[in-house]
Amino acid sequence: MNNNLKLVVNNIKENKSDKKNFFEKDELKIILDLYARMVSEGSWKDYGLNISGKQVGFSVFKNATENALYKICKNFKPKNKNLKYLITDTNGKILKNSFDLKSLLKNIDWKKL
Repeated sequence: MNNNLKLVVNNIKENKSDKKNFFEKDELKIILDLYARMVSEGSWKDYGLNISGKQVGFSVFKNATENALYKICKNFKPKNKNLKYLITDTNGKILKNSFDLKSLLKNIDWKKL
């Protein structure tokens, strides 16, 4: 038996300047409240999260085996402040955009979008 083995856990030093790139708690609450409402209506059935260095996306599905109906995205470094939050379709086409998530998702007729 080798007594020189060591278990190293979380050996990465985190800087306080390193920000986690994800939805913030209040943003996620807004999205999950919408998701719960749409599930109860029977319009949405599943969701998925996509995370990259440039953006995070919340994809919604009618069926788990199909492509996403919509994707609600947050860009971390948008070129234009109105491109911070986006709603895209299956092909990535921007359907709506805004600098404010709540106003972006408010009063949208998802069936007509």
